[in-house]
Amino acid sequence: MAMKAIDTTYPAPSEGPVQGPERPYKSFVQQSGSLPFGQSIVLQEISGPTYLTAQTLIQQVAYTLSDRLWTYSPETFDLDVAVKTWYKDGETNANGYPTNVEAMQIRSGAASVALGYIFSPDFDLKKRHIPQSIIASSSSLRYLRTALDQLSLLYSVTNPFVAHIAAVDYVGGQSPGLVTDYVSALSLAEELGFAVVSSFSAHESQHMSLFATLLASLVPTIHLYDGLRVGPETTRIIDVLNKDGLSNIYRSLVKNASELTDKYSGLDNRVSKLLSAFNSELGTDYRPFEYHGHAAPESVLVAFGSIESSLASQVAQSLERDGAKVGVINVRIYRPFVEEEFVRLLPKSVKNVGVLGQVKNQTEVSDSSVRSNLYGDVAAALMFTKEWPKLPTIIDVKYSREQVWTPISIAAAFQLLSPKPFLQQTGDTQNVSAQEGLRIMDPSSVEQFTFWNLDGSTSGNAAIVIGQALSTNSSNNITVKTTHDNLLQGGVNRIDVRTSKKTVDAPYAVDAADMIYIGDESLLNQLDILNSIKTEGKIILRLPGVKDDDVEKKLPVNFRKALTSKKAKFFILDPMAIETVVHDASLETSLVQLAFIRLLRSNFEPVLKQKLADINGNKEIVDTLAENLVKALRDIEIPQSWAVLEEEQGLPSLPVDIMSNSFISFDRVELEPPTFLKSWQVVAKGLAFKEAFGSAPALRPDLPVKTYTVRVQENRRLTPSTYDRNIFHIEFDLGTSGLKYEIGEALGVHAHNDEKEVQDFIDYYGLNPEEIVEVPSREDVEVLENRTVYQALMQNVDIFGRPPKRFYESLAEFAEDPVEKKNLLSLAGLEGMNDFKRRAEVDTITFADVLAEFSSAKPSFHDLVRIVSPMKRREYSIASCQKVTPTAVALMIVTVDWVDPKGRNRFGQATRYLNKLRPGATVTVSVKPSVMKLPAKSTDPLIMAGLGTGLAPFRAFVQHRAWEMAHGIEIGPVLLYMGSRHKREEYCYGEEWEAYKDAGVITLLGCAFSRDQASKIYIQDRMRETLSDINDAYLAKEGSFYLCGPTWPVPDVTNVLEEGIAREATKHGKKIDTLKEIERLKDLGRYVLEVY
Repeated sequence: MAMKAIDTTYPAPSEGPVQGPERPYKSFVQQSGSLPFGQSIVLQEISGPTYLTAQTLIQQVAYTLSDRLWTYSPETFDLDVAVKTWYKDGETNANGYPTNVEAMQIRSGAASVALGYIFSPDFDLKKRHIPQSIIASSSSLRYLRTALDQLSLLYSVTNPFVAHIAAVDYVGGQSPGLVTDYVSALSLAEELGFAVVSSFSAHESQHMSLFATLLASLVPTIHLYDGLRVGPETTRIIDVLNKDGLSNIYRSLVKNASELTDKYSGLDNRVSKLLSAFNSELGTDYRPFEYHGHAAPESVLVAFGSIESSLASQVAQSLERDGAKVGVINVRIYRPFVEEEFVRLLPKSVKNVGVLGQVKNQTEVSDSSVRSNLYGDVAAALMFTKEWPKLPTIIDVKYSREQVWTPISIAAAFQLLSPKPFLQQTGDTQNVSAQEGLRIMDPSSVEQFTFWNLDGSTSGNAAIVIGQALSTNSSNNITVKTTHDNLLQGGVNRIDVRTSKKTVDAPYAVDAADMIYIGDESLLNQLDILNSIKTEGKIILRLPGVKDDDVEKKLPVNFRKALTSKKAKFFILDPMAIETVVHDASLETSLVQLAFIRLLRSNFEPVLKQKLADINGNKEIVDTLAENLVKALRDIEIPQSWAVLEEEQGLPSLPVDIMSNSFISFDRVELEPPTFLKSWQVVAKGLAFKEAFGSAPALRPDLPVKTYTVRVQENRRLTPSTYDRNIFHIEFDLGTSGLKYEIGEALGVHAHNDEKEVQDFIDYYGLNPEEIVEVPSREDVEVLENRTVYQALMQNVDIFGRPPKRFYESLAEFAEDPVEKKNLLSLAGLEGMNDFKRRAEVDTITFADVLAEFSSAKPSFHDLVRIVSPMKRREYSIASCQKVTPTAVALMIVTVDWVDPKGRNRFGQATRYLNKLRPGATVTVSVKPSVMKLPAKSTDPLIMAGLGTGLAPFRAFVQHRAWEMAHGIEIGPVLLYMGSRHKREEYCYGEEWEAYKDAGVITLLGCAFSRDQASKIYIQDRMRETLSDINDAYLAKEGSFYLCGPTWPVPDVTNVLEEGIAREATKHGKKIDTLKEIERLKDLGRYVLEVY
């Protein structure tokens, strides 16, 4: 394996002990968290016992055996970083040419390009036998579904197809983060008829990737693996097949596929034969289902998933050693689910079968009517067997995607199957080492280390370099896993390193560390870090410039008490004690590494120092730091008084770990576009000497979106002038602009600020309105444009917009008053969170307000445009059909206005701008695609629900259907539901709706005017009243449902649809999961929301 390092020249410090000429200095740079030790790797050199990640091995198989490889990796997931490098470098595959790697956008219809290539008339039929592959995350499957469905239907005439899916997604909510997502892939496979193969660990990821590719010769296949923890972990893999080995095995088995598999036999039988041949070729013993545990168990857990299977096996064997009659069946081949093999493997002594099945969220865990996918298969297999006189009890042990598995939580799942307690509780349920009787790893054969750091720390890579240095000893087995929490303290990471003479398979966070390094004291107030250290473990705390007598003041009470209760050995690392490090902070990485060696590997310090220098630094610098380490690394005696709490003191309850919500560190440095004050002469030269300066007239060619100039031809109010809500209809004449738009699209309006407010600000700030300034474009901050100060404030700079926290922080740099500077920084920090929220949401403070409030902070205008956000276009659903009005486009808008706590009238920038426009005024606009699209067939029913201005796109829909009817085209039923407060004031376009209904275009018109009667009537009530009409149009005639407007009615409206679905299913004697049915309709484009 080749590890690429970047050689740089080490800059000599201005002072310090390092003298003489500059020496070559190797700077360790982590290129991606999904690569082994973060370093790129050459395809040809992947072979033999070596350090890799599961994701790298999976990419190796996909690249080697595929004709083309389409990747759908969210930007920071790096699922495809290796294959993109190999393709760029021209690495050849097993067929003698570079695999074409296409990194695709994750959006609706994302896999259509792959489908188009496979079924292209120009496709080289000589390649029809070569697999086509996808690398993706489970979060992208919803966008691939339509194309994969078509591929499944046409599979008999296509290439073998395999999708390597990392089971990982990101969820929002109160605790946003990354989750392991199997349920999305399992549901899709069940619906489309795909095979599913799982890798239990990184050690078998190459084999399972290869087998999945072979299985694709029979059926489209998904290879599913944990993409959150197992995928990016660096570990030592034994007997890795190189490119030629993969190629030879694949060709051998595919060549004999006709002999191994009888096409007339069932798929179950063919898969079993293929797996048997695979085992014979590799000398392995993989099975569709694999049992571990007691020979005659009373309780058996059925598990699917990388971590679930790995941990369940280890926990079952540990419990068995203590006499517990438990076992686990791990599902390797989930589809096809070979029922006969499952029943044969399940011990006949079993009384309880627990199914460890994933569901989407905690709501589904709590809902007894929801079953996991795996439960359905296990129940079906056992229900029709005659192996037991009395069937064992089947328990659905559901868990959500957010579940983080540890040995103790897996043991708790086993405990649900047995009344007899397996473990003796010690009171500390969060720490696995506190549980008696559960022995997963032999503490005498493994050492564990954890490094905690803030993102951006100068020593952030120290742990990875240590892991790579230790890995050079062939008798060691090292694992390195990095976890990122971008939401805690602006970014925190922990790196777990394990080392053992045996193979390490521990897919969970270190819970009994021999040594912990803490890179910032502030972490002690956020996390209970010492929860995961073993008794008498060692702690190194980076504490620069603090004397021994002052150490206690820096340590929180709970941390001091934990030091005593754990009998820990406590060390302070003070990088400021070494002059060389003071002058070059980048040397801290080497200093941390040397401290680790000194405390844990002192016998091997000379050898390890050289290895560290080879990876990061050079020998002279490392030797100098080692000589001076005694100045920086201090042993701190722990007094017994730290174990005693004063009566009024209580221990705060802190989380024991960070939340994994990113694969990369948080980038604290935000690159801002440069801005320079320009003179009018620069602009004049560009206009006078167009050829020399490359100037040409064009309507904003610099912008990423195409813009058009249109003129107002009508602006009329739809609500009475005495009514408190101003809803107005504005129509633009397209003239010769060439603007084209489709049904359901939105019009982006490039609005201006208010002239008077801009002039007032210019006068207050003392600006010259005619001065030329270079400012970021409102559409692309990377594009700069020359404007006068007046033009910039009118059209570019969002000076009357809402400032984010970073504005307060940036403005503080210009504050001359110390009190104002302190207050600005407070508003930008955690301590000012509540005040900032009040200012933003209640006081609706603008950038201009802040500048007036903190008058000592007065940046120059070219600094101001750097820290104030550019204006953004505002988008509104188009309320017209171009086939009906070919030279016009219409919008339906409500003016946004309010009074702030100071009694000032406030306005929405774009709606005020549009409301003031009069016929003849020019406006810059652009067109944006939307999810609101008509169904393909004119006869497909439309069910539309619009609240307030949410009616806009439906006016276009109805106009289009009216145009079709007028041209003799048969149209389907049109059901329109609308909601507002009062009919007299807000029945917008009411005459049009009534006319369309009389003409037979609108089939049903359901109006809900909530405040026109004593009891409020909402749009969902009108829908429920006509549920039979909705069921006929939506379900019986396969119509499409659309909801546009505010978000609040979404749950109620969806409930009505679910009621209709349930009623229809009951009528036909069926049982249906209404939530899943809504999701299916959403995937089909028949349940469409555009809410705000």
